[in-house]
Amino acid sequence: MDLTILYRGPLASCDYDCPYCPFAKRRDSGEQLRADRAALERFTAWAAAQTGDRLSVLFTPWGEGLVRSWYRRAIVELSQLPHVGRVAIQTNLSARTGWLTGAERDKVALWCTYHPGQTPYERFLGRCRELSDLGVRYSVGVVGLDDHLEEARRLRGALPDEVYLWINAAEGHSYTDAEADRWTALDPLFPYSRHPHSSAGLPCRTGESVISVDGEGTVRRCHFVRAELGNLYDGSYRRSLGPRGCPADVCDCHIGYVHLETLPLYDVFAGGVLERIPARRQTLDLSPVRLAER
Repeated sequence: MDLTILYRGPLASCDYDCPYCPFAKRRDSGEQLRADRAALERFTAWAAAQTGDRLSVLFTPWGEGLVRSWYRRAIVELSQLPHVGRVAIQTNLSARTGWLTGAERDKVALWCTYHPGQTPYERFLGRCRELSDLGVRYSVGVVGLDDHLEEARRLRGALPDEVYLWINAAEGHSYTDAEADRWTALDPLFPYSRHPHSSAGLPCRTGESVISVDGEGTVRRCHFVRAELGNLYDGSYRRSLGPRGCPADVCDCHIGYVHLETLPLYDVFAGGVLERIPARRQTLDLSPVRLAER
């Protein structure tokens, strides 16, 4: 079975205090950190034992994972497993990158977010250059707030052409057509992020070939649907897997709507769905975007 897993353990602490994030500068206690480590090590051991499956894993922690040694170790270990095709993580790229030399770099990937005001621009850009030198696949993105526009333009000009710069619509923010055009000039796929996608009853890969897993092993179809499908560790989730329509009215997060079968994003991101890297950086076709907005 080919299975994509979105893993989100109890980790919630972050070293940044972005004003648009409810988990900014949250501190986990020592007990909470130990619980997160144990949960992640349990998940990694489970994944290592699934030799009859083909797995892809995206870590989507509420906090920043790569400042924790157990996330770095898990990524390296998973990348070395022959039945794991891809292991990726969402990160603010505040941690050093040298640990990636121990990973299988054709399997590991980073989904990096630049937060202006939280880290010096040159340090963030330097980390991106380190990833390029290491041969690690990565994408870079910015939240589409007015104050970030010039920094995003600066970053786009400095990154290699082959590195995709994505723009996330800010939560609760609406964009005029003129504003949207400015962001689309940087990210041709921004129109997908601009508006929530109607999803009620529409076919979605989540719950069939894509699942969400928390630190207890509870399996859900995705992070945004609370109904449980079973537990990862007793195998009870497997009998619940199958095609199903989305029970939510709308889907407004990329890690959710990318899996909608009514959108062409599996083709757009072919080979790079987890790390948000389009298949053809220079030849993005906007015609599906125009259709999706109607």
